Amino acid sequence: MKKLRRTLILLILTQFSFGQNFNIINNEAILFSLKEKKDTINFIVIDTKLDEKKPIFLFCQGSLPMPLFIKPEKEQMWMFGGGITNFDINEIRRNYHLIVISMPKTPVIVDEKNLNKSYCFIPNSNETNEFSKEYVKADYLENYKDRANKVLSFLRNQKWVDNSKLIVAGHSQGSKVATLISLKNKNVTHLGLFGSNPFGRIDQLIREDRKSAENKKITWIEADKSMEDTYQMYRDSYNEDTLKKNPNLLAWKSFSRPLINDWLKIKIPTYLAYGTNDIASDLCDLVPLFYIQNAKNNLTYKRYLNLEHNFYEVNDDGKADYEKDHWTEVMNEFIKWTLK
Repeated sequence: MKKLRRTLILLILTQFSFGQNFNIINNEAILFSLKEKKDTINFIVIDTKLDEKKPIFLFCQGSLPMPLFIKPEKEQMWMFGGGITNFDINEIRRNYHLIVISMPKTPVIVDEKNLNKSYCFIPNSNETNEFSKEYVKADYLENYKDRANKVLSFLRNQKWVDNSKLIVAGHSQGSKVATLISLKNKNVTHLGLFGSNPFGRIDQLIREDRKSAENKKITWIEADKSMEDTYQMYRDSYNEDTLKKNPNLLAWKSFSRPLINDWLKIKIPTYLAYGTNDIASDLCDLVPLFYIQNAKNNLTYKRYLNLEHNFYEVNDDGKADYEKDHWTEVMNEFIKWTLK
């Protein structure tokens, strides 16, 4: 009870402190911070004023410690926002308050010199593949779910929030987070899943080895060895002693939870969108079968032909054509669906 009271007090104090003075970043978003004993949960509302009452649209970003804003050395700071700049933001804001939560133990704003080529936050610019130890320890599914539900609990008490509807959507790893939020939070009314893997995460490595062998990119002997190595890595992730020595395995253990079992428990309207050239989402073609078998009719799915994981078109060589992006189309279709 003491812990609960302490959390509630912090939420009340945070709510009061943001009642008058908003921390606006780059004239694009309002920053909120929920401070707890061992964590500060930062999130942004994509707006500069909150004078209109609207429902919440929480977008759960994908994997890796990417900041919400990137600050180049000589150019103007720009918003990454978990990938929402790929969307028609104004279309979303017409009906919803768009919310993005910062990755755990990752600064909201990061100088470009502290990012690697994938725009991931690295404390030491000389170690481009070395993430912060704090982030690695915090990078597990249940933590993302808990942080998000604290944000949603805070937002539910704001005068500018319409609680009649709550949209939670996620891309890639974010779809796993969105799933668990929807499973545990009774206030969620619509769930959106984009580029999702219905059977978790680690199965993709096995399927990649099989495809590579079938396409003669590697031998079956190489594929067999690689598969066995993957099995061993997964075994290690369930070994507490190994986990202490290698906390990177925690994410593999956590995010390899099969989602299909959770989806079948969820009763709210669920929207599934994926590209046919996305190996992570290959098995989405099987998902309608499970809904049929379980007499469930709350699934809407949209298969996007010849698009990859981030909804870019794919050339004949199998590579993404970054001049042909369809994220706006994909997300706008989802927004229309939530308004029906």
